[in-house]
Amino acid sequence: MTATRSREIHLQRRPVGLPSEGDFALVEVTLPEPAAGEVLVRNHYLSVDPYMRGRMVDRPSYVPPFQIGQVLEGGCVGQVIASRGNADFREGDYVSSRSGWRECYVSDGGDLTKVEPQGVPLQAYLGTMGMPGLTAYVGLLDIGKPREGETVFVSGAAGAVGMVVCQIAKIKGCRVLGSAGSATKVQWLRDVAGVDEALNYKEAASLIEEVGRLCPDGIDVYFENVGGAHLEAALEHMNPFGRLALCGMISQYNQAAPGPSNLTHAVRKRLTLQGFIVSDHPDRQPQFHADMTAWIQAGKLKWEETIVDGLENTPKAFIGLFAGDNMGKMLVRLTDDS
Repeated sequence: MTATRSREIHLQRRPVGLPSEGDFALVEVTLPEPAAGEVLVRNHYLSVDPYMRGRMVDRPSYVPPFQIGQVLEGGCVGQVIASRGNADFREGDYVSSRSGWRECYVSDGGDLTKVEPQGVPLQAYLGTMGMPGLTAYVGLLDIGKPREGETVFVSGAAGAVGMVVCQIAKIKGCRVLGSAGSATKVQWLRDVAGVDEALNYKEAASLIEEVGRLCPDGIDVYFENVGGAHLEAALEHMNPFGRLALCGMISQYNQAAPGPSNLTHAVRKRLTLQGFIVSDHPDRQPQFHADMTAWIQAGKLKWEETIVDGLENTPKAFIGLFAGDNMGKMLVRLTDDS
């Protein structure tokens, strides 16, 4: 076997504010031949996710920051194209890992998870059947704890996480309000996800007033993906003893912003605000996969994807997350689906 040429995306400089394509570099590398017990994987799809913005800042967090001049890492799915005697992974196996933002990589198998794309496309293991889906599942069911008949408000409702949250909430018998940033996304939430109410926050003169109009009986569970004005609107209309599952605050990632001006509602209304990180919940994987598979097969859960072609366009896809360019999961495709 000869050495393999591959391309990968490196962090060239730490972004200030909204990232630009100049913060990244496309680099060609030569991979070593797999040693005994190692495999060579060619990625088919890469994931870009909002949390990656935090890793571009040099500060302590729940995951180490990306390093200047090093390949960025993220979710990916691909196929083993060579195996040097690895007992767990053979040539042709499909696998997922965190070794994204590159075309190929060598692994000893310790960081790989075998996937069998039956009934869903391979890339769904980066979205609905992957980290975003598990995030929605854990955040809503374990943190939000919705009860039948309650009202659930979801910000970023047409994103990879939000659209799954909306549909699980409906499965659980809740009334659902979803917020999104375009008429097309709002229509999808109504017609496909089946939410009871949907709003285009970009057209709302007052988000607090619009949420109040659409939730006349208040909000019991708020699933937070956006932050800022959305969090203030949710706090304003939360019912006593409501639960706020704090998943992300994408509107705040590229700027230093003050906290909500009405946080005192948390005291008066005896609210529970809990942040969570999906990687803290690996024990939920088996039940998540069982439930999601059943709901998908029953036609109760649907999703959308936004696919950008070419490794060189990965930074553009990532930056597009902050402009709301994606409907559902934002993915980068590296290979022809055929």
